[in-house]
Amino acid sequence: MYGFIATFDEKTDHIIKDIWKELNQKSISSYAYEVESRKPHITLASYNDLNQFDFMKQMDDYYNGKTVIDISFNTIGSFLNSGALFYTPTVTKDLIDFHNNHHKNFRHFNDDPSSLYSPDSWIPHCTIANRLTAEKLSEAFNYCSRRNDTILGQMVEVALIDVSNKDRAPIIHSKKLVS
Repeated sequence: MYGFIATFDEKTDHIIKDIWKELNQKSISSYAYEVESRKPHITLASYNDLNQFDFMKQMDDYYNGKTVIDISFNTIGSFLNSGALFYTPTVTKDLIDFHNNHHKNFRHFNDDPSSLYSPDSWIPHCTIANRLTAEKLSEAFNYCSRRNDTILGQMVEVALIDVSNKDRAPIIHSKKLVS
C-alpha cells in the first residue's frame, strides 16, 4: 500500500509537530509517535499496488515546475465514529485543481476507484490525533480549538510513501514544488 502526500513548509510543519508533542505530553494522543518519522501532511491519493519506477518517473515529469499551494487551516473536524481529529484547510480552487489534476494525470495507477482520496470522496485534512476514545477526542478538540489561531502555510513538496508496515511510512520518493 502506498500513499501520495503533500508536506508543508517548515513553519507549518513545526506548528503541527508541536501540537502532536503537546497532545502526547498531556496523555491525550500518541498519534505522532505510532509511526516512525511521521510527517505532517495532507494525503492526496492512495494505491494498493504500484509500479514504483513508473510512478516516480511520471511524478518527476508531472510535478517539475509545479508551484507551491497556499493553505489555511482554520477548521477542526472529525470523521464519524473514527476517533480522529484533524485540521481541514480552506478548500480553495488551487487546492482542488491540484488534487483533481493529480488524479487525472495519474489515473492509470488508480487501482481503487472507491478510495476515500478520489476526487468525489476526498476531504482534505491533516490528522492531529487518531483512534481516540470519546473522552480523549473531546479533550483533544478542546485543546486544539484554543491552542492557536488560523495556521497559514504552504504545501511545498509531494511524496510517495510506503504504508504497508503499520509502524513505518517511509518516503520512497519526493519532489519539491516551486515557490
